[in-house]
Amino acid sequence: MRILVINPGSTSTKVAVYDDEKALFADSVHHSAEELSQFNSLLDQKDFRKEKVLEMLKLHGVDVHSLDAVIGRGGILKPIEAGTYLINESLLNDLIHSKVEHASNLGGIIAYEIANPLGIPAFIADPVSVDEFDDLARISGLKEIERLSLLHTLNVRANAYRYAKEHGKKFSDLNVIVAHLGGGISIVPVRNGRLIDVNNANEGGPFSPERAGGLPAIDIVKMAYSGKYTEKELKKLLTKRGGMISYMGTNNMREVIEKVRSGDEYAKLIFEAMCYQIAKEIGAMATVLKGNVEAIILTGGISFNKEVVEEVKKRVDWIAPVVVYPGEKELEALAFAALRVLRKQEEAKIYT
Repeated sequence: MRILVINPGSTSTKVAVYDDEKALFADSVHHSAEELSQFNSLLDQKDFRKEKVLEMLKLHGVDVHSLDAVIGRGGILKPIEAGTYLINESLLNDLIHSKVEHASNLGGIIAYEIANPLGIPAFIADPVSVDEFDDLARISGLKEIERLSLLHTLNVRANAYRYAKEHGKKFSDLNVIVAHLGGGISIVPVRNGRLIDVNNANEGGPFSPERAGGLPAIDIVKMAYSGKYTEKELKKLLTKRGGMISYMGTNNMREVIEKVRSGDEYAKLIFEAMCYQIAKEIGAMATVLKGNVEAIILTGGISFNKEVVEEVKKRVDWIAPVVVYPGEKELEALAFAALRVLRKQEEAKIYT
């Protein structure tokens, strides 16, 4: 089976073609600020990015007529179960008219536009809006506010699948905690293969290189009414200028760790605080699984840093063995998600 994979990011579009489990190529095209400035909205970038994907196929000598399926990264949709979804009119419409502009919205749209004329299926898989919460997890403490599921579903599920395969287990039997450590942090208790809770990568849990994490609510109210920030500015501060950027002026963990190694006591304090909060959230999620945790999986770009892994590990390895799968293999995860459907190991889900 030959599968085209499309993963749009804010300033790049990653493209790969897989022949079954083997990558024929995996590449990325960078979009400069000047190129993107000509477009008024994210949706306006669709044809531009689609053409870049097709150029990439030609560059690597791949005929579009040799494809069996196309899969794009899932965008911000209604809350749905995890899995691989066939792109139908309802799904396409919700991607086009999404209230939240997010580069991943373009993944499914471009996948559909390439696949449809070829008469082959187009899919998305495991978007950030996956919601498999237990009802208990939805209760916030204020009746007007419900806790929402927002997480790095694709990488979380991909590494849970990897763990299951390596340990000869069925995915549906897994009871693990997966901690995706990247620009945002998602810490997820997986019970019987379902993602039953998460800290919400944008609004709660540990602070990350870019995000503020959970904050004292009354102080946020004071900031909102201080007159110093517009709503847009305050949201940006919490989700793009928080965490390490707020404290250290950088989101590059290697720079932070170099400062720690050089003896910078302030950098050491902030670095240890982030690891402390990650470990604390893992401990909280262990209670969600009632202590039935067979492994703690650390993944995402930050888990390449041995210092982070060791600092977190020494606080949580009493709960369960710690397994480290560094990085984000999103292209591979998407390809394998499509492949499971094409091989009839799973049924494609229908978005309604």
